[in-house]
Amino acid sequence: MENRYNKALLLCLDRQRSDEDPDILADELALLLANLNIKVVGRIDQKRISPDPATFLGKGKVLEARELINLLGVNIVVCNDSLLSTQLHNLRSLLGVEVWDRPFVIMKIFESRAHSAEAKLQVELAMCKYEIPLLKGLGKQMSQTGGGIGTRGPGETEFERHRRKLERKVVSLQRKLEQVRKRRCNSRKRRKRSNISTVAIVGYTNSGKSTLLRALSHDDEIYCADKLFATLDPKVRRVKLPGGKHVLFADTVGFIRKLPVELVAAFRATLEEVNEANLLLVVIDPLDKDPLESLTVVEETLKQIGAASIPRIIVVNKIDMIEKDQLQSLLERLSLPSGFEAVPVSALKNINISTLLKRIESSLSHIDSNVKLFTDTYKLA
Repeated sequence: MENRYNKALLLCLDRQRSDEDPDILADELALLLANLNIKVVGRIDQKRISPDPATFLGKGKVLEARELINLLGVNIVVCNDSLLSTQLHNLRSLLGVEVWDRPFVIMKIFESRAHSAEAKLQVELAMCKYEIPLLKGLGKQMSQTGGGIGTRGPGETEFERHRRKLERKVVSLQRKLEQVRKRRCNSRKRRKRSNISTVAIVGYTNSGKSTLLRALSHDDEIYCADKLFATLDPKVRRVKLPGGKHVLFADTVGFIRKLPVELVAAFRATLEEVNEANLLLVVIDPLDKDPLESLTVVEETLKQIGAASIPRIIVVNKIDMIEKDQLQSLLERLSLPSGFEAVPVSALKNINISTLLKRIESSLSHIDSNVKLFTDTYKLA
């Protein structure tokens, strides 16, 4: 992928929250950037309760960043959080290089992965919704300072013109995506009339969801790749369970920490595949720095999209890549509702896939029999 930016400096804010590990967030941001062929060559951290309203980090840290930019040949600065329009404008002016925030990085990856017409529409909608509030703030700031863009008159006029254009585009994109949503809704209605259950595969990005679908369905044509957000379009496959019943398995877009709300909203039609499922397979990658924290992110995202009450099976994937004692430690740290057990598998090596299919069949039979399953969100030790 061609990219004019290749050396990044990270600006990381440690808000000293117990639920956020700044190192994990920074490492993940570096991995996100690597997927855009951008290498992180430096990092500046600051402990603050809240961001500086003008420059994200304090002025001293911004000066330090400017020195590192010159020293390391940095051509892009990336902040490990969301930026306000004022912060974005000020940092670009003070540092003299391009500045991105974390949500924009995630959206850039989505943009690079979007191949179908539907995915492209969804990403374009998210980008427009992301850009509009930034333009509103920058237009106001340019008006107050009497600034302009190039030689084309007052800044506010140009910003307002572009903002209105984006708002019209949002309306157009939403109409097109509503048609997509209706088609998907009709498809799900046909499935329900045929009395066929749907199992949605969810989990953190790059946890092996597509590989699991390939193992369950024996479909070698399913695209799998060791990269973030390899799947943007849901793939549905019909699978025969051990008892002879057929079910549909749906692979979905991966979740991640601080998933931009614009993307969640734009991918509504896709995520409804999760909401309408009879059962969820929540895939865990034990190779994550903190698998249980990633699992918490998945649970929070499921709540956000209204899917928290759907019964689920926890699938610990990639067991061929860890030691038995590591797997046992992870399983012991999982505290699941009564009657639930995590199923360890290797989708790549086809280990325990038959056991997982039996568990799926058992869970669906309980659901079909209207036996209430205990589906409260499990606690993490």
